[in-house]
Amino acid sequence: MKKQQPQISEDKILETSWELLGEEGIEKFSMRRLADRLGIQAPSLYWYFKNKQHLYQRLANHVSKVILEEHHSEGDWKEQLKELAVTVRRVLGRYPCSTQLMMLTLPHEADIIRLNNRMLLCVESTPLEQEQKMQVVLTLMNYVFNFVLDDYEHQRNVAAILKDQGEEALPGGKMLRLLESMSETDAGLFRKMFTSGLFELMGTDKAFEFGLKLILLGIEQVIKEREK
Repeated sequence: MKKQQPQISEDKILETSWELLGEEGIEKFSMRRLADRLGIQAPSLYWYFKNKQHLYQRLANHVSKVILEEHHSEGDWKEQLKELAVTVRRVLGRYPCSTQLMMLTLPHEADIIRLNNRMLLCVESTPLEQEQKMQVVLTLMNYVFNFVLDDYEHQRNVAAILKDQGEEALPGGKMLRLLESMSETDAGLFRKMFTSGLFELMGTDKAFEFGLKLILLGIEQVIKEREK
């Protein structure tokens, strides 16, 4: 009896891509690994996606679509930008490696374009120049992307250390010994923050909201200067 070929579709490929990204990260992701997971030959994937970059585009487009569905553009420009940033962070945290995908792709898909347009609409009512509006959006998204990516990489590093060496290998004690060996001039403030646990705030909602507040206040100040 002839062996039945696995049933695949574009949706199945995307679903399996997310699974593979979650398990191995984007560094190890390849069309061959994806094909192996699907139980097909790699060339079969190219009936659906002409190359890996095309697949990345579609994954980023899916993330953009979800952001658009969950973002509620209400209130003034500040409220809209804040809600947008919170939504983007929440959705990116739901899909593994989605931050990297968004940073690796160009706006060549419909929902990616719609998302960029939605971002610009948030500041359209402000008196800023068009290039300044674009810069506002870029600054805000760069902040969100890097915040999510930094937390993602930190969690991966901790998980890798725990898996390979156990909890005793975490850098806390080693870091403290290094800081204690350094002078007050070289490490005094850093040591004080580290020993008081302030670095544990990294990646938290509180840290994210404070950074977002700084950006929004900066934009507001630029608008006030322009209106003088």
